[in-house]
Amino acid sequence: MKYILMHKNIETALIDIDDVLGGITVIEDIYSEKHLPVGVITSKENSEKAVRSSLNRWWRGRCIPASRAGINEALETIGADDTSLLLTRCLGLSLSDHYWIRPADSDLKWENINFFENDFSDDMGDVLFGKKISPSDIEFLSPDNTSDGDLKKRWKIIDGKRCLIKGGSYPYRQQPYNEVIASLIAEKLGIAHVHYDMITIADEPFSICEDFVTTHTELVSAYRIMQIRERKNHESEYMHYVNICRELGVDVVPALDGMITLDYIIANEDRHFGNFGLLRDPDTLEWIGAAPVFDSGTSLWYNRSDDQITTANIICKPFRKTHSEQAKLISDISKPDLSTLDSIEADISRILSSQKPERTALIAKCVMNRTETLKKR
Repeated sequence: MKYILMHKNIETALIDIDDVLGGITVIEDIYSEKHLPVGVITSKENSEKAVRSSLNRWWRGRCIPASRAGINEALETIGADDTSLLLTRCLGLSLSDHYWIRPADSDLKWENINFFENDFSDDMGDVLFGKKISPSDIEFLSPDNTSDGDLKKRWKIIDGKRCLIKGGSYPYRQQPYNEVIASLIAEKLGIAHVHYDMITIADEPFSICEDFVTTHTELVSAYRIMQIRERKNHESEYMHYVNICRELGVDVVPALDGMITLDYIIANEDRHFGNFGLLRDPDTLEWIGAAPVFDSGTSLWYNRSDDQITTANIICKPFRKTHSEQAKLISDISKPDLSTLDSIEADISRILSSQKPERTALIAKCVMNRTETLKKR
């Protein structure tokens, strides 16, 4: 079927999408190269096949990952074989950016269809949370079809705000609590961050946060930014990202200092290139600055047994393989003020009060030890 890839109300490309396989099969025309998704290569520089492959990687990157908890059961409920087939059912709309697909024979407008200003269905969120609904009764127009990540999650409109609700994994279901702890530490350190709270659904813990993307901003991941140009031989991945941001007019080093500091303290294991980046004005395409820190739940020994809670040999991402090596990238260790965390043990014990006291005490002590180690740098 033919669609026009839209950036708000700007037509960017005329494409064909296979209704069976879910991928882009043909790029018939490109109308606005500058409004194509960041990092997608253009026809002037490459073959049509290469451009289509690049755009397909971006398109398929919008779908729910096959590793999402409970996704097989959800697909069975809705009668779909692959999550990529859900993209066209919601017109590719997201709550992270302003891209979507318009049927070529349609006159739909962004103002009437986007999820930032219009209501969306709860059906897909209900299905992803285990509810059985007849496929014929499901309204698919929902940002839940374009949400990333492995954990159970859904979007919900609460008091007019677009909120993301996200669960945890066994055995401890600790990630929601970790999000709250990470946002508290970031607040104390003065690091720009997304604020998280806790809720309980059917006796299961979930974190909840308000969408930090708006009708006037969109998130562009570090991964997409690093696709703008090839990494030079002398550039590390860190400098590749920093240099491209500088070329875009953004000094991202202070934000990276804060993010790396926070990740060191909480022993974050999964700060990949998809969960940090820059904010951009979708209308002017001007770069605003670094996105606030978000998605920090895969931390604080979330899946480790008590005897594995230690400050030693903790793997990390994205720039180095260990936190001790990555911390060397911090340009100014005096910012933020680590003394603001002198009472963080009590906060961690309060937030993790549902865990065993022994486990909570171990985690709190390790966080303090890691903070003290950073102070000595």
